[in-house]
Amino acid sequence: MGAKAIAPVETAASEDRGALARMVMKLLEHWKLSTEDQAALLGLAAGNRAALGRYRRGEAIGTSRDQLERVGHLLGIHKDLRLLFPQNLDLAYRWMTTRNRAFDNRTPVEVVKDQGFAGLLIVRGYLDRARGR
Repeated sequence: MGAKAIAPVETAASEDRGALARMVMKLLEHWKLSTEDQAALLGLAAGNRAALGRYRRGEAIGTSRDQLERVGHLLGIHKDLRLLFPQNLDLAYRWMTTRNRAFDNRTPVEVVKDQGFAGLLIVRGYLDRARGR
């Protein structure tokens, strides 16, 4: 009975991770990021086009804590940008690839690529502070 009781939960979790995959890939497309940048933001090897393709098709994001947290922070960044620029969707989508004095004239994407997960936290923290959180 134990295996049958767990299976629906595992299926639901996989479906949830699939929905997350589709959402984050749509977001990365809105940000008009290169394949290399998309992989970097998700913590994947630069040439891992196969994983990106799977995620676009809605296959489940991996179960590693790192990857799930990265997706959560990317979606949080998106939320912050939409709240900061509610009347300017174009600016919200361009922000990640626009040079910023707060990041030594680098783009937020460059910060994440250079500093990995810590860079993602820096960008998210900056936006959270800008929103007064």
